[in-house]
Amino acid sequence: MDAFDIERLSDPDLRNPVLIEGLPGVGHVGKLAAEHLLEEFDTELVRRVYSEHFPPQVAVEDGRTQLACAEVYAIRDADRDLLVLTGDHQAGDGPGHYRMTNVFLDIAATFEVERIYALGGVPTGELVDDPEVIGAATTDALIDELEAIGVEFRENEPAGGIVGVSGLLLGLGERRGYDAACLMGETSGYLVDPKSARAILEILEEAVPFEIGYDSLTERAEEMEEVVKRIRQMEQGPTASEEDLRYIG
Repeated sequence: MDAFDIERLSDPDLRNPVLIEGLPGVGHVGKLAAEHLLEEFDTELVRRVYSEHFPPQVAVEDGRTQLACAEVYAIRDADRDLLVLTGDHQAGDGPGHYRMTNVFLDIAATFEVERIYALGGVPTGELVDDPEVIGAATTDALIDELEAIGVEFRENEPAGGIVGVSGLLLGLGERRGYDAACLMGETSGYLVDPKSARAILEILEEAVPFEIGYDSLTERAEEMEEVVKRIRQMEQGPTASEEDLRYIG
């Protein structure tokens, strides 16, 4: 296989599409958000991208294997057409990130994408009840637009910048003339975070725009709330009754 093998599955005629990227990262926030979009809308798989820069493995579901890849889906049920980029992996090396992002931008150019939104999480190191959405963008005009709908732009945050495909879609995308933004939901950094994914999607609903439901994401958030409660209980230590039991006998 070459460094990249692009499987061309469909070439729908899209109206002024927006590219939305959600690959694995902190709290799986971006990937959860992208997956939720694919659950809520009718989709059409348009590209699969295989690469030697992905881990050497296959996914297995019900015994059926699938070579590691990234996938691009078209959504034409929204008020504005979308291309959604997602997958189970990012590149395993620096050059691979650059080359892979350029492949994704080539696909965006094929469909005449007008704007790019990369999705991810920004770690806080602690559990977050009401996550804010932090942004970075390639133009002052886009910053103003996103600030008006609730995105926060903080000085020197995220610390260390934005790594991986999410960051390079802005850096390389700007060099190609794209308006691009990264929307990052606050998250602990050590739990899968559907609440943060919802916060990002609510911003996207206004920015793109589109309308979706949140029932399945809310259910996942409630499940994670139970996990969070147990973690907090462990952090606080044993209850008074448990302390008392230590002195019995």
